[in-house]
Amino acid sequence: MSNTLRPYLTAVRATLTAAMCLENFSSQVVERHNKPEIEAQTTKESLLTPVVISRNENEKVLIEPSINSLRISIKIKQADDLERVLAHMFTRFLMMRAENFVILRRKAIQGYDISFLITNFHTEAMFKHKLVDFIIQFMEEVDKEISEMKLSINARARIVAESYLSQFS
Repeated sequence: MSNTLRPYLTAVRATLTAAMCLENFSSQVVERHNKPEIEAQTTKESLLTPVVISRNENEKVLIEPSINSLRISIKIKQADDLERVLAHMFTRFLMMRAENFVILRRKAIQGYDISFLITNFHTEAMFKHKLVDFIIQFMEEVDKEISEMKLSINARARIVAESYLSQFS
């Protein structure tokens, strides 16, 4: 992890750890229902204040806690058009396979690239610190993966351009 990324991820880790105190909470509107309050938003009393942790205008995390669920939305760093396309394709690939990732949402929140939904059932079945570690590791790896894809595309483009231009010499 680079020194510039460390404080950002440390702040995200601390906020996620503090916000992940979820408990079973039945619906106040419909009897015998237990829906994630951050998704349903039926009672305003069960929603907590959302937190935005921003490294810059292109890279930020929105953490929306409620009494029984937690939604984490991540905006991935996109410096140029190529990174924008790669990030869109990569996140779309992951979101199409959301059922394989237990906590991944199929559709991201407006203005963000990818979203996760953690409910009280997830925190009862899994270790909380492992869920936080997964989110942090995902944030590290997705940035690295997009950078590697960009380097690979540039290398292939250079080889194609050299082979094409060698025909004219």
